[in-house]
Formats: sequence, structure tokens, C-alpha cells
Amino acid sequence: MKSAVTISLVNEARGGPFVFWDDLPGACRVARELGFDAIELFAPGPDAVEPATLRRLLDEYGLKLAAVGTGAGWVKHKLNLCLPDAEARRKAAAFIRSMIDYGGSFGAPAIIGSMQGCWGDTIDAATAHGWLAEALHDLAEHARKYGVPLVYEPLNRYETNMATTVEQGLQVISRARTDNLVLLADLFHMNIEEVDIAAALRAGGSKIGHVHFVDTNRRAAGLGHMEYAPIIAALRSIDYQGYLSAEVLSWPDATGAAMQTMVAFNKLLVAGS
Repeated sequence: MKSAVTISLVNEARGGPFVFWDDLPGACRVARELGFDAIELFAPGPDAVEPATLRRLLDEYGLKLAAVGTGAGWVKHKLNLCLPDAEARRKAAAFIRSMIDYGGSFGAPAIIGSMQGCWGDTIDAATAHGWLAEALHDLAEHARKYGVPLVYEPLNRYETNMATTVEQGLQVISRARTDNLVLLADLFHMNIEEVDIAAALRAGGSKIGHVHFVDTNRRAAGLGHMEYAPIIAALRSIDYQGYLSAEVLSWPDATGAAMQTMVAFNKLLVAGS
């Protein structure tokens, strides 16, 4: 398993669970100094950072791009895949496709979390799930040409009603009729929704494609009351070899959150291996 840390460039998401903000070069430098393998980028769009600039930074600091977020489509542009208006859904899919293109050129998958939307009001559950399945199919097939999967994230009940557990996430990706979809297991959301996090990870098996490494209070691992030993054991049991990415609050500050993440990562994976 490999380590990653989040960097947000989205002003509208300020205060959210991202370690570094705004200063991409500075964040890459600190990430390298602390021993991270990769960064996970949350950008306002594909034109926020020139690919050549990002590639230079990754090469300079010996980092990989673990994944790119698509949530700016929601927090900045108020788009998602389950909006009642067909044109709005089309724009949402186009935004996600643009981020797939951006990340794909670095061998990094795109993540669909908040962009999945929800059902309610004038949209019933069956209709919303139908729209989501169709969009996930098309977008996952688009990602295939880059040799990367599309990553779908179950969220907690306060953020969506489409899928809140690994079991429901598996149902969502099954409806999409493609083998190029995997799940993001976010330990913060799982702590709210799962009866047994380790059991859920084992049930997800090979469909677990990305992990957000975070504690129960959304601070860095080790700053809450998460029990990590059974979680790491479960990930090893399914031969998970992807990233444990710190999508956590920048507390007490960015460097402090990043340092604590690496302390926990090294304790759990390096010393315990």
C-alpha cells in the first residue's frame, strides 16, 4: 500500500477535508519531505493547472498523481448526475469527462463522490439510480482508454442517499454494466454507515480501488478513535495495493496533519509489515 495526501485548489470548498490548500508547489515539496508517495488533486477544473506544470512538479519531487477529484463540479458549478434537468446532467457528465482526461494522462483515475447527486423531491430513487448507472457506464468506458478505472465513492447519509455503504456501492457499480468501475472506501463515511468496517472492506474485495485514510473525526489518522489494525488486516486480506490517501481536515495545520498521517502510516504499515 502506498501513501497519498490531498491538495485542494477549490476556493468554494475551503474548510473541507483537504490537507494542503492553494500552494501546489509548496504542498508537493512538503509531501516529498515527509515521505508521501503521491498527491490527490482537487482542482476547480482541468484548466486550473497546466499538465506540463503538474508533470514538472511531480517529476521534481518524485511524486505520483494518485487520483483527481471531480467534486468542484458540484461545489463550484452546482452540477451533478441526478439533477432533474437533462442539460444540467449532460454538463455534469462533461465536467467529469474533462477530469478523467486530465487525470488519465498521468495514469490517475477520477473520483465521483458529491457529483453523484441524490434522489428526492421530484426525482424518485429508481429514476435517479437509472441516470447514475447510465452516466457511470459511459464515464467508466471513457476512462478505459487511459488504462485507469473510474472510482465511485459511497458517502454518508448526510451527503447522499444513492449509496452509503460498500454493499450499496457494489449494487450501484453492478447496475452500470461495466468492469471498469471500482469503489472508494472512505473510512470517515464508513465509520458512520458500516456496522463493521473491516468486514465491509473484505466484502468489497477486488472492487476496493482507493482508500481515504482518515480518522473518525475527519482529522488525520491517530487523532480520533478509529481502530486501524483490523482495517489494515482486511486490506491485506484482499491484496489491496493502492493508495491510502489523507483526505482529512487541515488540523492543527497542513503540515501537522500531513506529519501525523505519515506517523500513523509508518506505524501501521511499515513497522507492522
